[in-house]
Amino acid sequence: MSTGGLVGDDLVNAMVANRVSQPDCRRGFLLDGYPRTKPQARFLANLVDERNLPEPVVIHLDVPADHLVARLTARRQCPRCHRLYNVISQPPRVEGLCDDDRTPLVTREDDREEVIRRRLAAYEAQTGPVLEWYGPSVVRRVDGSLAPEQVAQAIEQSLMVCA
Repeated sequence: MSTGGLVGDDLVNAMVANRVSQPDCRRGFLLDGYPRTKPQARFLANLVDERNLPEPVVIHLDVPADHLVARLTARRQCPRCHRLYNVISQPPRVEGLCDDDRTPLVTREDDREEVIRRRLAAYEAQTGPVLEWYGPSVVRRVDGSLAPEQVAQAIEQSLMVCA
């Protein structure tokens, strides 16, 4: 992760297949960041067919790259309790210190701009084709740069269209 790499398809596919076979997934489940590649999408399509699951709905949170970079480079974490902050949208009460244990906050290696830009480039190269593969009848695009409440509302509305 610190260099911007992604986990391989075989491992991720096996994890997803195992997880969605659990009893709590019988009535549906949400996959965050999966499928990320066309091979993963094909694997999921086969899994859906084999297990007689409903066709997926893909929610794509569309956010400009510069907006994502700004969000992620503003992230800070407490190395002791692992609480996350954002110096722009969710700052600690005392600048640079964890609210819970007063430990100095750090910037994670994967929150450096050059790492984020590599991850975004990898995401675009791999996930753009997945969105095309599914097509507009399955993909619901949501403006992810809106306020969290507005994003949640847009997601709910896009899912109601599918129901």
